[in-house]
Amino acid sequence: MTGRDFNPVFAENRKARHDYTVLDTIECGIVLSGTEVKSVRAAHVSLKGAYAAVLKGELWLVGADIAAYEYGNRFNHSPRAMRKLLVHSKEVESLRLKTEAKGLTLVPLKVYLKHGRVKVCIGICRGKNAADRRESLKVKDIERENARYVRK
Repeated sequence: MTGRDFNPVFAENRKARHDYTVLDTIECGIVLSGTEVKSVRAAHVSLKGAYAAVLKGELWLVGADIAAYEYGNRFNHSPRAMRKLLVHSKEVESLRLKTEAKGLTLVPLKVYLKHGRVKVCIGICRGKNAADRRESLKVKDIERENARYVRK
């Protein structure tokens, strides 16, 4: 394995997989300033409560928190600013139609590095109700028990 094969994950939204059923994922680029990139590379990013939205024909990441860069002085960025996501216009239109018609939500699942560029994995999700959450917890417990049994 070479150094270019490894894609470090800087932030992961684990709560999203608990609260939503992920139907599909899409990889997006993200527009960042210099201090934002340095802060993301230092893993000072949080996706808690973040979502993606289609506004005026563009895809935006809303509510993600990229902490101010420690050495950024006056050139630092706003931590909770909306950030533009880079996807093809056809994909933006299909995402807009899915979120409007089917009641789906766009949730950021993780932020990672790929070939030197920061990428965001967006999940096209449907919200789970309480019964669905309980069922997924039961399945996870059964899998954990089976794994323990196999190890012994």
